[in-house]
Amino acid sequence: MSLNLKSEYKSFGGKLSFYSHASTTCNSEMSFAVYQPPQVQKSYPVLYFLSGLTCTEENFIVKANALKYAAEYGLILVAPDTSPRNAGIPGENDNWDFGTGAGFYVDATLAPWSNYYNMYSYIVEELPNLIAANFSIDINKQGIFGHSMGGHGALVCAIRNPNKFKSVSAFAPIVAPMQCTWGTKAFTGYLGEDNQNWRLYDASELVRKHKYHGHILIDQGTDDKFIQEQLKPEIFEQACQEVNQPLTLRYQDGYDHSYYFISSFIEDHIKHHVKELGV
Repeated sequence: MSLNLKSEYKSFGGKLSFYSHASTTCNSEMSFAVYQPPQVQKSYPVLYFLSGLTCTEENFIVKANALKYAAEYGLILVAPDTSPRNAGIPGENDNWDFGTGAGFYVDATLAPWSNYYNMYSYIVEELPNLIAANFSIDINKQGIFGHSMGGHGALVCAIRNPNKFKSVSAFAPIVAPMQCTWGTKAFTGYLGEDNQNWRLYDASELVRKHKYHGHILIDQGTDDKFIQEQLKPEIFEQACQEVNQPLTLRYQDGYDHSYYFISSFIEDHIKHHVKELGV
C-alpha cells in the first residue's frame, strides 16, 4: 500500500500533504490530502471529510479553514477525492452531477461503473486501512463528516459502520437521496432501477432501521438554494424523531451552500467530534 507524495506544505505548525495511490477498490489512481498536527504524540484521532459534487481532495483543505482547529485539538484530517477519474468510461465527464466528481459514496452495481465507482468501500475500508498503515492514528477514535453529497456519504458510512466511525456531522447533507433528483439520477445510473438497493445509501431510511449510537450534528443554511428540492433536512429530522435518534439540526439564517457557510461553523463541528470521540 505505497503512497505517492505529490506535494507538501507547512500549515499552522503541522504538515499538509497531498498523496495519490493505486486503488484496488476503484481500479484507478485515487488522491487524498492529509493534515498532521504539530503535537508530538503516539497516536492521533482522525477525521475524514467527504466533499460534495464537483469537488476534489483540495476544496475542503483550501476553503474550510479547518487546519487551524485540527492543529489546535491535535487531530489528523483526511480529505479524499469524490470519485475515480479518467476511468475511460464513455460519458464519465458529461455531467457535473454524475460520473467524474460525483461518486455519491456508493458501490456501483451496474457495469461499467461497477468496475471503478466503489466509493463506499473505498471510504469505509481501503482508505482507513491505508491511513492506519502509513500514519500514527488511534483506530478507536475515528470520525467522519462532509458537505452536501459528502454529508450524505458521511451519514451513510457512520450509520452503517458505527464501530468504525465513532462520530459524525454534516453540512447541508443530501439526507433523502431517494426523494431528490440528484440522488435518483445517481442511484439509477450506479445501482439500477431496483430501489431496494438504494435504501443502503439513504440516511433517512438507514437511521430508521439502524439508529446511530452517538449524537448527530447537522448545519443547514436557510438561504441554500438546494434546500427544498435536493436536501430536504426535515425528512431526516422526522426519521430521527421516530427512533429517538439524538440529532442537533441547526438552521443558520442567511447562509447558503458554499464554503463560506462551512468555514463559518467548522470550529463547531471540530468541537463536536472532539467531544464525541473523547479527545
